[in-house]
Amino acid sequence: MAAVEVLRTGMGTTVQDAGRHGHAHLGIGRSGAADAASYALANRLVANPDGAAALEVVLGGLRLRARGAVTVAVTGAPCPVTVDGRGAAVDTVLHLPDGAELELGIPATGLRSYVAVRGGIDVAPVLGSRSTDTLAGLGPPVPRPGAVLPVGPPPRALPAADWVAHPPVGAARMDLRVVLGPRADWFTDAAVEVLLHAEYEVTARSDRVGARLAGPALERREHGELPSEGMVPGSLQIPPDGDPVLFLTDHPVTGGYPVIAVVVAADVARAAQARPGTRLRFHL
Repeated sequence: MAAVEVLRTGMGTTVQDAGRHGHAHLGIGRSGAADAASYALANRLVANPDGAAALEVVLGGLRLRARGAVTVAVTGAPCPVTVDGRGAAVDTVLHLPDGAELELGIPATGLRSYVAVRGGIDVAPVLGSRSTDTLAGLGPPVPRPGAVLPVGPPPRALPAADWVAHPPVGAARMDLRVVLGPRADWFTDAAVEVLLHAEYEVTARSDRVGARLAGPALERREHGELPSEGMVPGSLQIPPDGDPVLFLTDHPVTGGYPVIAVVVAADVARAAQARPGTRLRFHL
């Protein structure tokens, strides 16, 4: 059976798939690839079935060695790619002979790149998913240098294209669409206007749980305690310090701070590519 050996992981590499669905009633979140669109594209390039596990890489730095011939694709944040030191391209199908080394550099824009291997990363699933939930500590272990990740049998379908066009990933400024609520009425009208007209900066305290933002304070109208309630990806929760947290894929299932607005589902994957320093604007 083919495999990939991890030689270096960079700032952070995890195994991710389409997520762990149907367990919210047990307090278990979905997790899964933070940028679902880029992850799905990587799998399509190598003709993997939907949901095959891939590697999610934060700000490059991953280095792999093929054990047996493998076919891979790199998508998401556009990072420099080399195969045995020779330049290669993202969003393409790459064939690695046995022993070849794939290396990802630091992307110029965006935050998360995806490496799909034809056949999928075949680590043991947990509750039906091969995703690592970094908040719950659930799923396969985080790959470390020296880890050998098995690759599943290749699918019957063959890659349909060697390269695909891909919308730009990441930017210095992003506009994200929101809907107000469910606790927008806990904030003053002025706070809502600030949220919709000011810029917020993604801070270095961000991770797969959420993008922690810095910007103008949002004044609350209600100062009482809020019973914990369900949370969804894209929720803009406002803790007592006033700095919003934009929940991403490993967000808690419930939360007790008010949510002033929710980023629409179609924009959450783009938000997951906002690296520290990115300026965000929210609009209806």
